[in-house]
Amino acid sequence: MTATVTVIGGGYAGITVAKALDDVADVTLVEPRDTFVHNVAALRAVTDPVWVERLFIPYEGLLTRGRIRHDRAVRMFGSAVELGSGDRVTSDFVVLATGSRHTYPAKLDVDDSVDARAKLWATHEALSRAPRVLLLGAGPVGLEFAGEIKAAWPDKHVTVVDPAPELMPGGFPAEFRAEVHAQLAALGVELLLGTALTAPPPTAPGHTAPFTTTTSAGAELSADIWFACYGAAPNIGYLVPGRRLDVTPELRLPGSDTIFALGDITSVPEMKMARAAQRHAEVAAANIRALIDGQTNLTAYEPAHDAIVLPLGPHGGVSYAPEAGVLGPEATVGIKGGLFLDAYLDLLGAEAAR
Repeated sequence: MTATVTVIGGGYAGITVAKALDDVADVTLVEPRDTFVHNVAALRAVTDPVWVERLFIPYEGLLTRGRIRHDRAVRMFGSAVELGSGDRVTSDFVVLATGSRHTYPAKLDVDDSVDARAKLWATHEALSRAPRVLLLGAGPVGLEFAGEIKAAWPDKHVTVVDPAPELMPGGFPAEFRAEVHAQLAALGVELLLGTALTAPPPTAPGHTAPFTTTTSAGAELSADIWFACYGAAPNIGYLVPGRRLDVTPELRLPGSDTIFALGDITSVPEMKMARAAQRHAEVAAANIRALIDGQTNLTAYEPAHDAIVLPLGPHGGVSYAPEAGVLGPEATVGIKGGLFLDAYLDLLGAEAAR
């Protein structure tokens, strides 16, 4: 009999593992959204509406034998998954790949693609009317968003605030941070590190309305719109709310031979990024294929060293990997200028939106 696999979550890890197993198993992918959302391009879609349509890619071309169920997991009972519809799904293997939540617009917070498109357009219009922009958080999201805003509207004043004393803490060399600082300065981005706001802004995020706020250093900041660019959290409320899942080297839940967990929901010690989630998926798919074939010698996942490709607008950015060192804007644009759209169109069996 054909082995059955249920994949919970249709993000980067979920689509990769489902596609990889479609030829050897009866795969069901459970995902509440009506289309795949290419979150890597979400910030550019806010500043450049050409990307709004490109962001949403149909699932229909992903699987040849398997199926997509537009539903969500609400709880698990061993290897059985209860869905929001009330159905309970059981299978030989379960892959948990529900990713993470983040503040909008880094990740969209509505499931329906029509509503999501409308929200992106509304945010673009609100941002276009705001001469002064405040971004809270100087991690990859805040810095990338600052670069996208300045590329689209060079005359806007963009301020980025973060309580951390330096940019991008972690395994990045000083040369990387120096290049990020230099490019932000050339764009005219104001960077305030080692300080925070004494209270949240008085307006809702993403809405245009002038306001003034104060930092813990005593400085007054005036802006017309603001966005929170921090707050990633694992989307794992159906199992263990609020914390990431420990996994074995083979990416299985401890004590289980048939339940795998991938991507942002795991406690694997590495940066939570789409490419890492897809590497998890490749290892998990290889291990499930081996188990289906009756093998016991499985592949162990090796956590990746800190590395990043950080766009700062369509024509700028900084990259770093231990094997390549620090790369400037030309190389970064060469790597990520198209935001990897073609790769996901190919994976999902879709054509580029026109």
